[in-house]
Amino acid sequence: MPDIPILLILIVVIAVIFDYTNGAHDSANAIATVVSTKVLSPKVAVLMAALLNLIGAFIGTEVASTIGKGIVNADLLAGSQILILAALLGAILWNLITWFFGLPSSSSHALIGGLVGAVIVYQGWDSLNYSTLINKVLLPVFVSPLSGFIGGYLLMLLVAWLTVNFKPRIMNRFFRRLQIFSAALMAISHGNNDAQKTMGIITLALVLFGRIPSFEVPVWVKIACATAMTLGTATGGWKIIKTMGHKIFRMEPVHGFAAETSASLVIMGASALGAPISTTHVISASIMGVGSSKRLSAVKWKVAGNMVFAWVLTIPASAIVGGLLFYLLDFLLA
Repeated sequence: MPDIPILLILIVVIAVIFDYTNGAHDSANAIATVVSTKVLSPKVAVLMAALLNLIGAFIGTEVASTIGKGIVNADLLAGSQILILAALLGAILWNLITWFFGLPSSSSHALIGGLVGAVIVYQGWDSLNYSTLINKVLLPVFVSPLSGFIGGYLLMLLVAWLTVNFKPRIMNRFFRRLQIFSAALMAISHGNNDAQKTMGIITLALVLFGRIPSFEVPVWVKIACATAMTLGTATGGWKIIKTMGHKIFRMEPVHGFAAETSASLVIMGASALGAPISTTHVISASIMGVGSSKRLSAVKWKVAGNMVFAWVLTIPASAIVGGLLFYLLDFLLA
């Protein structure tokens, strides 16, 4: 039996727990709109999202590579495996805080912030790859929600123009069916982008512990992360579903279709480029864009403002938590 360090086992277990909380926290991304429009019951929607999240998690590893070897200089991190533990605990803590208050913040950015904070405390600012951090993390923080907003706005205008002569009853029936497909596409894209982030963290830990010679995501890591996210999605994040499905603006099936479709396209494009974006940011912004196409007053901008505040706060807040936890772990395990 191989001699596996207890700390590595603990990191893998906590990483899988994080993926579970990610699934529970972000399950609203795929199913909030389809539930709020009553196209699917919550139980059916959750089961569909869980299955398709599982499938999406096995599509590509570009995002995992960005997280595991793109943001930080792994060569400078040898000898401090606890920073991975600090990063994970910081992200989980921030997830729980935002989940408690029903804020659709970003699990992805919580993980990135926790990692950045722990790395800076351990090895200083020079341990970060700034080009990757700027181009694939910080810029997408702003570009991806903006793309979701514009995409939702324009797609809703296009749909309205194409269906201007449809009778309301026929239009509603047509888009109820289409929304099932758009929700499915959203679930797959969510699983593809989000599950890879934890894959990257676990693979980085394996490299730091010398368990694998280079950064390449093992099959068992893909299976573990995909399964954990699926189980988390099956649990569901009902507070966040309520926020996204009802509090931004009252949606009908056509609105849900436009929001989910535009958000899915943005997320899939980002995944192909290896950008670990926030699926929560994108779908939330898409919903706002769709609502704005109806009329600006249709969107409850105070709720939207609270959400944007949580988005902006996530990376620095989780970085602070990750850095403080590194100090604590370093003291306790020294």
